[in-house]
Amino acid sequence: MTRTMPSARWRPTPARNDGDAKASTRWTVRIVSTALVLLTAWHVFASFLWIYPPSALRQLPPENALSSYMLPLFGQSWSVFAPEPINGDYHFNVRALVTDDAGNESETGWVSATDVELSMVKNNLFPPRAGIQAEELASTFKKSWDGLSESQRALTLENHMGDEWLSTLSAELESADDEVDPDAYVGDDRMATAYATQVAHAIWGDDVTAVQFRVSRQNVVPFAERNNPNAQRPDPTVIRPGWREVFTEPGQNEDRFAEVFRSQYETYLKGLNR
Repeated sequence: MTRTMPSARWRPTPARNDGDAKASTRWTVRIVSTALVLLTAWHVFASFLWIYPPSALRQLPPENALSSYMLPLFGQSWSVFAPEPINGDYHFNVRALVTDDAGNESETGWVSATDVELSMVKNNLFPPRAGIQAEELASTFKKSWDGLSESQRALTLENHMGDEWLSTLSAELESADDEVDPDAYVGDDRMATAYATQVAHAIWGDDVTAVQFRVSRQNVVPFAERNNPNAQRPDPTVIRPGWREVFTEPGQNEDRFAEVFRSQYETYLKGLNR
C-alpha cells in the first residue's frame, strides 16, 4: 500500500516594505554626502590657511590643529605661486670612508640621495612621501648654514670626528661668534649626518667609518631669459662640510631604511644604464 506524503503547506512570503528600505537608503546617502561635503570644505579651508602667507587667519583653528592636519601628508608652501615661486633645485649627495678586512681605508664616490629618492616619484601616480626627504633636508640645511657668520661657516667645513664631535662643533661655533646662535645649524648638521650615515650604510654596508655630505642649490633659467634657446642655468651654490663621524639617532631603523633605499638605488642605477 502506497502512502502519499502530505505536501508542505505553502506560506506566502511577507511583503517587503519597499518604502521603508528606500527611506533608509536615502538617509544613509544624505549622511554620507553631508560628511563628505563637510570634510571637503574643511580641507579646502585648511589648505587655504596653510598656503596663505602668515596672518591672523591662522589663529582661527585651535592651537596646533592646522599643522597636525596638514603635516606630513598635505604640507605645501605658498611660494609655489607668484609673486615669488620656488625657482631652484636642491641636491643632497653622500660619500663615505670604508675600511676593508685588511684595515685599509678607501674613499667612495659621491651618490646623489636626491636623485635616488626622486626616482621613486617620477612616473608614479601615487608617489611616496619618502621621495622628497633628501631634497627637503638639503633646503633646511642650506637655510641654517646661510644664517651663520663667515667665521662659523669656515668651522663647518672642517672635519669633526670622535664620539664628542657634535658637542665640539657646537662649542667651536659659539666661540667663533657670540652674536649668532648656532643651535639651529647644529641641529641640522646632526640631522644631515644621521641621514648621510643611513645612506652610506645602505649602499656600502657596516664598514663605513665616516661620512661626508654635500648640499647644493641650482636656480632655474631666469624668467627674463625664458625665451632664449641658448639660456643656461646659473652655476649651483655648493656647501661641502667636512667629514663627520658616523652617527645614528635613537630609534632610527637603519635596517628598514637600507632595505628600501638599497632597492631603489639599484633600480636607479639600472635606469642610468639603459
